[in-house]
Amino acid sequence: MATKIGMMDAAYFVGRSEILAWINSTLQLNLSKVEEACSGAVHCQLLDAVHPGMVPMHKVNFDAKSEYEMIQNYKVLQDVFNKLKITKHIEVSKLVKGRPLDNLEFMQWLKRYCDSVNGGLVSHSYNPIERREGSKGGKEVGKKGPPAQTSAKGTAAAPKAQSHHGRRHESSSSVNSNSSSTLNVKAARPQITELKLSVDSLEKERDYYFAKLRDVELFCQSPGLEGLPVIAAIQQILYAADNDGSAVAEARAMMSLNCQEENEEAGSLSPIPEVLSSEEKMVNPDSQKRKSIRNLDVEAAGINNLSPRQRFPDATDVHCSGSPLMTY
Repeated sequence: MATKIGMMDAAYFVGRSEILAWINSTLQLNLSKVEEACSGAVHCQLLDAVHPGMVPMHKVNFDAKSEYEMIQNYKVLQDVFNKLKITKHIEVSKLVKGRPLDNLEFMQWLKRYCDSVNGGLVSHSYNPIERREGSKGGKEVGKKGPPAQTSAKGTAAAPKAQSHHGRRHESSSSVNSNSSSTLNVKAARPQITELKLSVDSLEKERDYYFAKLRDVELFCQSPGLEGLPVIAAIQQILYAADNDGSAVAEARAMMSLNCQEENEEAGSLSPIPEVLSSEEKMVNPDSQKRKSIRNLDVEAAGINNLSPRQRFPDATDVHCSGSPLMTY
């Protein structure tokens, strides 16, 4: 079953007229717009048509007007999804707003799902009008029909009953003007619908990027990150009032200045090991004395190991020294 379908699936290319024809024929309704089903009651009965008895129709409210009442219908729909193990996420907050694009996309998905159950065939024994009788407002919803067709026919037929030729000509001309204006309105409706869809798409894109910027802002305000130069540069871009690109240049300048200061600090701290070594030499004079004493001991030991001739290699040295032991 098509509980998950991608956005490029053929289901999302089904037109509004086909969706409306499917809803009206399956449930015997007279909807003229897809967004008229935003209350969620139609969705519940469509599932009831393909899964008879699965939906508690006595809890469905076809007369729901407020968002609170609509949400109760979507709770019933979600319970049925859980029973059928359908993992489709229902964006209730968007559907209850009655936006054409959101309601069309969800109804396209629902049609795709219903078509996947028993080949989209509804049991002949299923009576949609009878199933709605137990719901609030269910008896009246099926009786609402197109309001203007009968009166329009009566208005068009009235001039034919006139006997005077001039009056008949005047009436026919007024009917022609009314019909032309009606055609203009019908021709403009698709354009208005396209504009609404474009506005809805732009609003969704705007909300998406605004949420991303808000996430970045909250991240920059995390404890321990506010003092970092990178965070300051990001906030410089986020809170810039102008859109001329100067904020990015200023943020780069801040980062360059910070890198330069770090390099200068690193250069000034490099001779510290040599200074410390010289200070250690000055602080430990006792160790230097010990080293000199050890050198003297080594020299004395070497002299004792020498022979007398090696100690005094030249007799002239003794004579010149003025020793009293020397005889002439």
